[in-house]
Amino acid sequence: MLVMKFGGTSVESAEAIRRVAEIVATRRAERPAVVVSAMGGVTDRLVAAGNAATGGDRHGATGILHEIRERHAAAARALLGSAHGQTLRKLEPLFEQCSELLSELSSFGSISGSRSDRLLSFGELLSSILVADAFRTLGLPTVHVDARECIVTDESFTHAVPDMERTAAATRRVMLPSLDAGCVPVLGGFIARSTRGASTTLGRGGSDFSAAIIGSALGATRIEIWTDVDGIMTTDPRLCPEAEKIDEISFDEAAELAYFGAKVLHPATLIPAVEQDIPVQVLNSRNPGGTGTVIRAHAQRGRSAFRAIAVKKGVTLVNVKAPRMLMSYGFLRELFQCFEHHGVPADLVSTSEVSVSVALDSNRNVEALAADLRRLGRVELEPNAAIICLVGENIRGIVGIAAEIFGVVARAGVNLHMISQGASEINISFAVEEKSAAKAVRHLHEHLFQNGHAARFAPAVAASEPAQL
Repeated sequence: MLVMKFGGTSVESAEAIRRVAEIVATRRAERPAVVVSAMGGVTDRLVAAGNAATGGDRHGATGILHEIRERHAAAARALLGSAHGQTLRKLEPLFEQCSELLSELSSFGSISGSRSDRLLSFGELLSSILVADAFRTLGLPTVHVDARECIVTDESFTHAVPDMERTAAATRRVMLPSLDAGCVPVLGGFIARSTRGASTTLGRGGSDFSAAIIGSALGATRIEIWTDVDGIMTTDPRLCPEAEKIDEISFDEAAELAYFGAKVLHPATLIPAVEQDIPVQVLNSRNPGGTGTVIRAHAQRGRSAFRAIAVKKGVTLVNVKAPRMLMSYGFLRELFQCFEHHGVPADLVSTSEVSVSVALDSNRNVEALAADLRRLGRVELEPNAAIICLVGENIRGIVGIAAEIFGVVARAGVNLHMISQGASEINISFAVEEKSAAKAVRHLHEHLFQNGHAARFAPAVAASEPAQL
């Protein structure tokens, strides 16, 4: 059994949906189940409609909804010909419900988490019905499945947590009869339903998460994530045009890359697959003949000790200097209680006897946090920074690897602001000025992946041998 997930760009138009149908047809022997996102851009438009409604612009909200309706109608006409009317009659009740919700939002003047989830759920519901009907017209025996009948969650609206036991039972009950009958179930990603029947969403990366949840529930042999890139790259090709596709990567490495800026997958999406040891393959729907990137529990070592370089921009460094920290205990507890109080997670942490440096996302409430931290000591903020993260399995046990890396950065003329190694065996991370990040990445990529210098680090070193910094 195979689960195939297609992102918004893969179902953004009639042409794209035809291409998806052709891809699914090639997998018929593997009993595929298909998860689809909303048509590309529709979720953003639903957010805009909600904002317009709560801001008192009822006419603007109605106009956006009309735009979304016409886009689905145009795709239905192009895909289904004279049969498109039947599909539109299926979609119309959803548009009516969405219109009623926008009227509610206009009256309230604000949007709660539960109403936000209801609003955003329409994108996946609309696309999954359209895709299912298109598949049938294009010759695939297909059944539409409402994902909310399968994925059961709590009521943490906008980032609901699945109840995996209930979800597995519901998914098998709803989907296995169709799969056993030779049909292709099509369902929307991102959306779910709480134990009390409320529509919920799974948050960022939700459609990928849905695919992993369904794959885990059904005991899939593989999960395919179809997007608009050829796979996971050795670094961001916008920063380094010489970036290469990675053939195979471990779950842990992929999660580290995603956390530190890679946009292909969100780490949480991998958890159900990791627990069931189900390989995940990232593929390009615009290049269906490509091999993509396979993510496994454990991947074979490549020609370099490192697998990839991730970059996270928009970082602020917070430096707290407190002489009273010397020979004291409880200081770090107080410091991180401040972070907890403000809901600010730390990306990197580095400590000395009298100071602590923390790298965090600049979009967070940094100024309020800094004001709170000043009761502990002198606080300095360094905005406009970036984190560069080099990922590879077991690199902590390779003697001299850190010295090699920092030597490359120094020769590039880039100053290091903060270094982190040791918390994870699979990454070396450091902070630089954001304006210098691209230069550092290009030099590191050339050294590690283009000229083979790091190949001498590839043989594993005994775990008892400490890393040399």
